[in-house]
Amino acid sequence: MKTFNELGLNEKLVKGLSKKNITKPTKVQSLTIEKILDHKDILVNSETGSGKTLAYLLPMFEKINTDKKDPQVLILAPTHELVMQIANEAKSLAENSGIPVNTFAIMGEINIQKQIKNIKTVKPHIVVGTAGRVLDLIQQRKLKVHEVKTIVLDEVDSLVTRKGEAIVEKIIKTTLRDRQLLGFTASLDEKSESFCDYMMKDMEIIKATDNSVINPNITHLYIYGDRREKFTNLRKALASAKPKRSIVFVNDEVSIEVINEKLNYHKYKSVCISGKMSKEARKNAMTAFRSGKANILVSSDLSARGLDIPDVSHVF
Repeated sequence: MKTFNELGLNEKLVKGLSKKNITKPTKVQSLTIEKILDHKDILVNSETGSGKTLAYLLPMFEKINTDKKDPQVLILAPTHELVMQIANEAKSLAENSGIPVNTFAIMGEINIQKQIKNIKTVKPHIVVGTAGRVLDLIQQRKLKVHEVKTIVLDEVDSLVTRKGEAIVEKIIKTTLRDRQLLGFTASLDEKSESFCDYMMKDMEIIKATDNSVINPNITHLYIYGDRREKFTNLRKALASAKPKRSIVFVNDEVSIEVINEKLNYHKYKSVCISGKMSKEARKNAMTAFRSGKANILVSSDLSARGLDIPDVSHVF
């Protein structure tokens, strides 16, 4: 496998990575970095936690002209949490490498006038955002995309849902015709494949997944019981497993808050996130969970995709 230098990255980036103890490319990075530097349009299938954010950020840092003050890279992601995670990774890379790339995150539910003012102040080279708000700002001519050379669709299958597909297509069509389009997804489906094929020039699919879809280090157990026993069984499982940090997935948004309240009532340190909550409440919950103030996260499938949370020992 090639080193980062052999993949075409400069010494500043390599040194910046070593500060975070990253010395060797992951599979997805070794398969994609050169192609991205070569301005190819690719659709990449790679699991969460495989290093795909750096797979596209590293070549972007290589390509961006920091003398220019307009956005050159546009990264779209389906959730606020993923937008913030990508933006933080880009900022950390800039800091560690000493390359003056500015990144700005754009999301709905935030005061739009404040965002417009901040875009002017930050003068970002990379804009990371949710599709609806990004399109809004482009149409209001507050976000200039005439210098955008690359668009990244992160978790493309979650972006091109029935409602999202038209928005993403409109955003892509506001940029230059010879721009580069990159799609990344943990689960490749027919819809995202045909969308990318339609929007890309000579699409190439890269499968960077391992043959075993299920991580061999995971033990699977199930508890059989009546529906009304579910919460009692969850408490029993938590009491016996004593997880360091765990996520409880729930498939309807009303139950998420109820289960979270019940866990807190029984003296568990639990927080929750769902699509119904405000952006600020979701951000506070994720901060508490990441920092360890809470060790249980009750969630819808919002946190199932793209989020990299270390030390999660149990999933219920």
